[in-house]
Amino acid sequence: MAKRRQAPVARPTRREQAALTRLRILEAAHEAFVSRGYSGTRMVDVAAAAGVAVQTVYFVFHTKPELLTACFDLAVMGGPDELPPPQQPWHLAMMAATTGADSVAHLVDGTTSICQRVALLDDIVRAAIHEPEAVAVHERGERFRRHDFESIVASWAARFGLREGLSRTACLDLLLAYTGPSMYRQLVVDYSWTTKAYKGWLRETLTGLLESPAGNRIG
Repeated sequence: MAKRRQAPVARPTRREQAALTRLRILEAAHEAFVSRGYSGTRMVDVAAAAGVAVQTVYFVFHTKPELLTACFDLAVMGGPDELPPPQQPWHLAMMAATTGADSVAHLVDGTTSICQRVALLDDIVRAAIHEPEAVAVHERGERFRRHDFESIVASWAARFGLREGLSRTACLDLLLAYTGPSMYRQLVVDYSWTTKAYKGWLRETLTGLLESPAGNRIG
């Protein structure tokens, strides 16, 4: 009986190989930054952990600040093929929600997922106060967050109303603080809150910023 020929296994293209190499480097770098800090992370150690030559790391990312920036972007987006947060399903659902409570729930789900991936990395970078390069990466991320959250506050104010006496500026500051990685890290990592408890507290806290989250149905 003749043996059936096996179909040839398709070899990854150069682009696919490059993408896999880049992802391996980023995963190794993330682990190094979290465990060793920014100043303690060396490109040669990242290369060894990723199984590539150190020249490859420099070819792909050029400098350690660029590598850190790429690690942050990957953690925020959730994967190499994912879109920026404002284009992700949870964000679109939040902006399309017809009640404040539903909009808050989508925001909590999305920001919690981001914090789970980025909290420890963000903590390490914030601690590197004497490393201007690391501080710049953190400030870049905060600028993007603030710009996005300005549109969220404007949408909430127009559609659901803000709590009496709460300005848009104050609401923005509170929203950034409550949903940020520092708050998540303190409650979940340091104080051992469960993710369920954290999300429940966050939903309750954020709905308190709105005028009437349950009653303001639009559409």
